Amino acid sequence: MNPAEIIGGLVTGLAGGLFSGFLGVTSGGILVPLLILILGKEQHVAQGISLVAQIVPTSLSGVRNYSNSGHRISLRWLVWLAAGFGVGGCIGALLAVHVRDRTLQWCFVGYLVILITIMILRSSRAKREGAEDTQEEPSLHWAALGAVGAVAGWSSGFLGIGGGLAITALMAGIAGLSQHRAQAMSLAVTALPVTLPAAILYVQQGTELPWSAIAALIVGLWIGTDIGARFANRLSPDRLRVAMLLTIATLALFMAFKAWQ
Repeated sequence: MNPAEIIGGLVTGLAGGLFSGFLGVTSGGILVPLLILILGKEQHVAQGISLVAQIVPTSLSGVRNYSNSGHRISLRWLVWLAAGFGVGGCIGALLAVHVRDRTLQWCFVGYLVILITIMILRSSRAKREGAEDTQEEPSLHWAALGAVGAVAGWSSGFLGIGGGLAITALMAGIAGLSQHRAQAMSLAVTALPVTLPAAILYVQQGTELPWSAIAALIVGLWIGTDIGARFANRLSPDRLRVAMLLTIATLALFMAFKAWQ
């Protein structure tokens, strides 16, 4: 048992949980860069740790806070998003083990840039049309929900990041949900063990994982997610959107720097 890894795992989990609860995304989007930065893990190992840690429903504390603030969770959406996520996650994990670390890092950067673009376009369109965030439930076809889930699942398995960034960006940017509700749906999906298939594939492929660090990481995630969600419910949707854009851009720059080295 390595004390440094336990402390590093706890710190990483707290940071990832704050990120997850505040922006309503899975913590994997920041866990992978932090595991590389703080614990010095290589890309494949960081992705495996991220996927295993997210099997535990640490985002439930965030879901509770969003629901208590009136941001409703649709069970029908949850089912189709989760189904698509499971399929996409397996495909992504099977592909990832055949890709070099540096290639994965550049794929990570490209993925984040695409999400930033979607969110900027959505924000620009909403301002042009004078649209405001609404709590009304749009009519979303099961195939569209399954497709969003599959994209999120693929990003989870291939990049080891949980997939919540994709769910939040696509549900807000394409489906037109309010920022708070898109974040609530993202946390609800990832409270399910949707990363389990991808995590099993990583372990079966021989990725060695530090289990004591993972346990500390899970504790940090639970605490951090609850705190982050409390802060998020005090902000307007526009400010949350800006915070998400800045965070994703920072992650993209960091991963581009690592890939360039």
